[in-house]
Amino acid sequence: MNVEIRRGTDRFVEREAGRLTHHSFSFGPNLDPERMSFGPMVCHDDHLLARGTGFEEHPHAGLEIVTWVVSGSVVHRDGTGSEAVLRAGGCGVLTAGSGVRHSELAGDDGPARFVQVWLTPDDPDAPPRYATSAVDAAPGRGLVRVVGDSGALAVGVAGAALDVARLEAGEVLTLPAAPRVHAFVATGALLRSSLAEPLSAGDAFCVTGETSYDVTAAVPTELLVWSLP
Repeated sequence: MNVEIRRGTDRFVEREAGRLTHHSFSFGPNLDPERMSFGPMVCHDDHLLARGTGFEEHPHAGLEIVTWVVSGSVVHRDGTGSEAVLRAGGCGVLTAGSGVRHSELAGDDGPARFVQVWLTPDDPDAPPRYATSAVDAAPGRGLVRVVGDSGALAVGVAGAALDVARLEAGEVLTLPAAPRVHAFVATGALLRSSLAEPLSAGDAFCVTGETSYDVTAAVPTELLVWSLP
């Protein structure tokens, strides 16, 4: 087993009017050969948008784009005719495939924070599509499958899955065993373990080697856990 701790304070920071973004991987002018991807995950962005601001219509192709709303709401529109308002605890999957345009703006109810992951798909020319689901995760339920096999939402990457866990202080969670596991602390914090100092919001585990690993919440915590081929 190999475990890398990626600190939120080490992410690339991008500031625009009404937007603050933390990039966990190389993006745009921010290039680090050691932070290009993690398996099929090529982008892991943490966005904070002011009310009514965000990303106006722009194109994508050859990507699976997964959006998880941490707080507030995000208005999504795309060229397939889909339009949705994702609220906290909501997830959307956009298959960009052969090419699609979309926009993402914070709702009128105030600032919005969302985490977005881009995956390289098995079929980069798949027809574009979009689907959403709300997630019923609560302390004591452990990992709740959102995306991938047995989840509410499909994704075009075989073996990829997103689970969400909401933990109360002191609750222990066993991370899944997979070739690659990316566990992101969206809110809250994890206690010190045998492999790491305490983890805070914005920090992540990158685990390889098909070995499970226990983490313990220090305070009420939301974890986003990707299992990847």
